[in-house]
Order: sequence, then structure tokens, then C-alpha cells
Amino acid sequence: MSIEEKERELSVYESMAARYDVAARKLGLDEGLSNYLRTPNREIIVHIPVDMDDGTLRVFDGFRVQHSIARGPCKGGLRYAPNVTLDEIRGLAAEMTWKCAVANIPFGGAKGGIICDPAKLSMGELERITRRYTAEILDYIGPDRDVPAPDMNTNEQTMAWIMDTFSMHMRHTVTGSVTGKPLALGGSLGRREATGRGCMITADEALKRFRWQRETTRVIVQGCGNVGSQAARLMYEAGYKIIGVSDISGGTYNTSGINVPHLLEYLGKNKSVKGFGGGESIGSQEILEQECEILLPAATESVITGKNAHKVKAKLLVEGANSPTTPSADDILFDRGVFVIPDILANAGGVTVSYFEWVQDRQGYFWPEAMVNDRLKDIMVSAFDGVVGYGQKHNVNNRIAAYMLAIDRVASCIKVRGIYA
Repeated sequence: MSIEEKERELSVYESMAARYDVAARKLGLDEGLSNYLRTPNREIIVHIPVDMDDGTLRVFDGFRVQHSIARGPCKGGLRYAPNVTLDEIRGLAAEMTWKCAVANIPFGGAKGGIICDPAKLSMGELERITRRYTAEILDYIGPDRDVPAPDMNTNEQTMAWIMDTFSMHMRHTVTGSVTGKPLALGGSLGRREATGRGCMITADEALKRFRWQRETTRVIVQGCGNVGSQAARLMYEAGYKIIGVSDISGGTYNTSGINVPHLLEYLGKNKSVKGFGGGESIGSQEILEQECEILLPAATESVITGKNAHKVKAKLLVEGANSPTTPSADDILFDRGVFVIPDILANAGGVTVSYFEWVQDRQGYFWPEAMVNDRLKDIMVSAFDGVVGYGQKHNVNNRIAAYMLAIDRVASCIKVRGIYA
């Protein structure tokens, strides 16, 4: 990485591309094939007219990037946020391709986004935005093409609207058109907890390597959305010592341990961790720099950068969020001996159980939750062993190992399929 790049933290797409280039070089990929793998298959930009509650007409911009169909249909979340960009969606779509390949499930990567502020929109406005967005990209999605899922500021209700809109156009109910749906509409047991559970499973595997015990392993979780809250709850129930939890407004820190059920109850009532009385107040950035064995960033991108990575005191970093660590931070953490479980491995539990949901919808037969969790564990443990083994074999850090493993799998599919012309 150049000096200029180290001084300027990279965007999500630039971060992905920088890591991809390192992994592709180490694999010795042909230049043409490397460029093909790096390039999205399709980028869709739509402009969404919506009648607002106050009688005005507004136009929202939306994106859907489909990065790869080499291993199967595209798969990826849909996010709503005022700062969504095409560059961000492009990078996250590629990350989904590598994530699916690391987990060895038969999907390629996609991502979607709409530029809006959900906090300022009514349920009716959100529904109209979602349905019109779905109609605009209708020709490009579906159970055999591209299967959306929830992401930042979207949820089961959003997926229900998408599934219904898609089904109305198809003239029959197509439950497999999205994942992350309510159970009554073909959702899967265990889906809501899946990403957090996957984080815990990979942490458990790391503990075995270090011969640590859960009861003496201190954990800090940054982010209290679905991933962070579920990871904190599951790890607390499993015996880990949770000493810090934060959201965007701030956090709570207690070296003696936090009562996570009480914290989550408080969060449910107050919609924020701020003000929780079970520990001392702490900032959401400051919490990243506290003493602990495991740091689990589960909030958003680029929270650990070249500017603060040297202050991270954790010995193990489990990336619950997408791209929480920048490439310049990677170098610092590696030099300091921090064991990083990269996002495309650590948070692959969500897409894995989304895959299970898709399979169940297509079968019309639904599995008990214990079966979902057992099969999730099998895949996550296999993925963890594959990444760590690849890193040891090629003498690279876990992130580059994960990229190399994923790129190798996708490239192998393309070589066998050939290039249609």
C-alpha cells in the first residue's frame, strides 16, 4: 500500500480491492481472470418516485450491485441509510461473493441500498419506497437470480414487502425470493440469531487454539443492532464475561461484567444503551480501546483504522460488522500479534442460515431450530479451519487467507465453466 493510501483511509470498495489485489497476486492469478473476478457482473441504479404522507412527491435513489453468478444466484442484503453510495454497495457486493465462497455455499454476492433516512419516514412511506424499488429491479431478482436479505435499517417487514411485491408480479407466492422473512411467510428458525451465533462459534474455535476458557475471557461488543445484541446475549449465556457494550449514542463498561439480559431489556425500552446503570458510561469509539481478550465490532464500516489500531488492546478481533477494519489497520494489528477473524468468516453465519432458509423454501419443508444451529456450526467450524489452515500454508494473515481461499474457489468455477462469448 502506498504512503498516500495509508494517510487516507480507503472506501469500502477500495479496501476490498486492496485486499483482493494482494490475495490475487499471491495466488498467481492470470491478469485477465483477476480483472474479471474483481469486476461486478451488473450495477443497477434506479430512481424511486414516492408519494409522501404530506402530499409531496419525492424521488429516492436506489442501487443493486450483482458481483458474481459463478457459483450460483446472487445473495446479499438491502440497506437504507442517508449516506449509502454506489461505491459502498459495490464493495459490499464483492465482499458477499467472498463470504459465500469462504462458507462454501452456492451463492455469489450482491448488495442493495436506498439513500433515505428511515428515522424520518413513516411505515407507509417505507413500504411505498420498498415496493417501488422492488418493482424497478424485478427483472434482476428472484430465487434463481438474486435473493435479497435484511441489512442496515431493514428487517423482516421489509423482506415481507419485497416478497409480496415480487409474488404479485409473478402471480403466485414465491417465498424463496428473499430471506430474513417472518416465520409465517417462510422464514427460518435461527435466522435472527445466526450472524451473532456465527461470531460466537468462530470465537469458540479461536479459544481452543489459545486454550482460553470462556469464563475468564473478557468481551467488548461495539454495536447493539441485531448482530451485536445477539452476539452479546449468546456469548453471555455461554459463559463469556461481557465487560463492554455500546451503540451509536455511547456505551457501558464494567470490568466486573455486565448483566446482558438487563442491558437488552433496557435497550428494548429506551432504544439506546446510553444511560444504562450497569456500568460506567463510555463513548462508542473509546470502548474499542479498552482492555479485553475479545473485541467484537458489530456496528459499521471502518471503525478500526490506521489512526486507532495501535490503541486496540484486544488479543482477538471478531468482526461482526462488514469491513470494520481498514487495510492500514490490518497491517498494524498483524504486527502487534492480534488474531483477527475477518468479517467474511466471522459474520458468515447470517448468509449461511439465509442459505438454509432458501433451501427450506424451495423444499417446502422446514427444519427444527436445533438442526439449523447444528448445521450452522458445521459450516462455520469448517470455514474457520479452512481459513486458518490456508493462512498457515501460505504464511499470510487470516484476512488474506480468507480472500485467497474464496478467490481460489470462485476462480476454479469460472475456469471449469469457461467464458461465454
